[in-house]
Formats: sequence, C-alpha cells, structure tokens
Amino acid sequence: VILVGGPSRGTRFRPLSLNVPKPLFPIAGHPIIWHHLDALSKVEGLKEVLLIGFYEDSVFQRFIDDAARDFPQIYVRYLREYQSLGTAGGLYHFRDEIQKNDPRQIFVLNADVACSFPLNDMVKFHNTHRGLCTILGTKVAREVANRFGCLVEKPENHEVLHYVEKPESFISNLISCGIYLFDCAIFGEMKKAMQNKANRVDQDQFQVEDDKLRLEQDILRPLAESSKLFVYETTDAWIQIKTPSSAVPANALFLEQYQKTNPDRLLKNVSGGPTVVGLVYKHPSASVDPSAKIGPNVTIGPRAVIGKGVRIKDSIILDNAEIKNNGCVLYSIIGWDSKIGNWSRVEGTPTTDHSTTVTQNGVKIQSISILAKEVTVKDEIIIRNCIVLPNKELKTSCHNEVLM
Repeated sequence: VILVGGPSRGTRFRPLSLNVPKPLFPIAGHPIIWHHLDALSKVEGLKEVLLIGFYEDSVFQRFIDDAARDFPQIYVRYLREYQSLGTAGGLYHFRDEIQKNDPRQIFVLNADVACSFPLNDMVKFHNTHRGLCTILGTKVAREVANRFGCLVEKPENHEVLHYVEKPESFISNLISCGIYLFDCAIFGEMKKAMQNKANRVDQDQFQVEDDKLRLEQDILRPLAESSKLFVYETTDAWIQIKTPSSAVPANALFLEQYQKTNPDRLLKNVSGGPTVVGLVYKHPSASVDPSAKIGPNVTIGPRAVIGKGVRIKDSIILDNAEIKNNGCVLYSIIGWDSKIGNWSRVEGTPTTDHSTTVTQNGVKIQSISILAKEVTVKDEIIIRNCIVLPNKELKTSCHNEVLM
C-alpha cells in the first residue's frame, strides 16, 4: 500500500503542487511514487499495489496505465477515501480489499519519502521476530530528530521499546522512515484502537470525537508498549519530500540509485556531446547543446532545450523548459514551460538539514530556488534563493523573495 494523501495536503509543496499532485511530481525522470513501485516490483512474491488517498479517481489513471506497462508483474489500483481518514484510517477502511487475495504480509509506504527502499532486507528481518510490524528506521542529527517519529530500541534484538511522534524534548536520534511491513493481524490492532478512541469519547464529555485513525499515534505506540514493534535500521540516505527544496536532494538520491542498479539510465560523456559531470538523467526528447556543461545531480525533463554554454548543477529542469545561451542554473527547479534568458542566472542554496521552513519571521530564508510553471526570466537577470509562482515575467534581479 502506498499512502498518497489528498488535495488538501501538499500545501508546503507549492508552487509545484499547483500543477501536479506531489506524489506524481517527477524526480529523476519519474513520478515520486514510480520509485516506490520500482522497489516494490523487486520484492519476491509481491503481486498487488494499492494507492490509497482522497484525490479524484482520474488523477492517478494515467500513472496506473503507465505502471501496467513498466511493471507488468504487479497489479496497481487506486482506492479513494470518502474523506481524509488518517494514515491508518484508509488502511482500516479498505481492510477487506487489502486482504482479498489473502496476503501474508503488507508493506505500507508513505508517498513523500525517498530512500534506497531496502524492502527485501526488511522481509528477511521481519521473519526473524514475532512482532506484528517492522518499521524502517534511520539515524539523523540530534538537533532535527524531534521533527520525526522517534524510536527507542533494545539493541540486542531491535525491539522498539518506545515510540513518540515529534516529541517536544529529545528522545532518540533513531527515527521512523515512514515505511512499514505488517502482518495481517494488524487489522485486529486497528479495530482495538478504533474502539479505544470511541470509549474515550464516551467517558469524557469534553473529548472531541476524532474519526481519523493515525498509524503514528494510534497504532505504533501501542504496538511498542505490547512488544510487537521492531525496527530495521538503514544507513543509506533517506529524505522526506515535504517542500519543493527537498526534491533536489531526493533527485540526487535517486540518481545515485540508478548508478547502482540501472546505470544505462544516466547520461554519459560521448564525443560531440555535452560535458557531463557526475550523475545526470536526460529524457530522450530533451535537447542539450554540445557546449553545455551539465551535472552533477541534474535531471532534464521531456522536450527541454539547453542552449550553448549553459551550466546546470544540482537542479531539476522540467518539461518544455528552455535555458538560453550561457545561462546558469544551480540548486534550482525550473518549472514546466519556463524560459531562462541569455546570460541569466538562477541560483539557490543547498539544504541538508531536513528543513521544511520557507520563511522565518516573515522573511524568505535561503533555500533552493523554485520557478513554477511558465515563468520567464529575461536576459542578464540574477534570481537567487527565490520562489516564483506561475506565469510570472521577471525583468529585474531578485534575492530572497517569494514572487507572487
């Protein structure tokens, strides 16, 4: 199961989510959840993938059609919630559909994460303990740990002794990656959690009834308290894709995965071609002038045009974008149908601290530069650390601004 959320979520991913739902935003040449499917397709015995969310049914139809071609061995369906039911509520609501073909175990993946997806290793570990859930964990810097679900484990067998979602004080720097492997008995635990929520409302007249069931608060914490939760720790890179800025390091992560598993997807240095530095993905329909220098960590989307002398580094260039002669793009996302003028420069500041903050004290802070759909930057203009909403024409240089 891939939890894809709905249109009321993903607001922090604006302005990119104004044109495409976040789970379908292209990173390393494919929608974010395509990478989830790619990993799931390599799990032995996995037959079906369900997307659960509350977008309109039509939103994922093209993606599902493409997935049938790319991953013929797995059957992909979309199940739409009638409203936002919470991260566990959708699972419980569709429990009959999930269990229809009598699966032995169920993966649950949040759509907004990028990592190496060590799913087969999780299966092997899961089969060594008697818990109901294995959670993928990773260690982060102590100062950012409280932004995530924190785990305290028993080192000798990796049993989770304590789970706290976004604690106010430091608990542990071992955090949840938002990827879980459950036994089907988990639905019994979900039923208990629903009953407990109803009982609390009955007993406390001031308790507000909450019809959402959350994996993090309502399921994982009781599992830890009953010795049914275990953690499999990965030392590979992991990124949560919350803001547009996080798409750039996620792009680098997936390109690194290509190098390990599918190096043929990456652009190579060839005689008469552009200079390629590090890892670069170029869609076959994109055009790059031989005098350009591209990379590292660059994705160039369909029908994009890269002119003479252009330099691009640590960036995503989306469909039909044009970077004119001698333009420079660093640590940026250039939106669909956008145009960067001759000798112009679009530059951001790399982010590495899992930050989801765009402004601080009302001021735009330094981050990746984001140009949304159909943004035009005139010749010889510098755009630095800016977020630009769609359909804008920039005739003057800008620094640390949100241009609306």
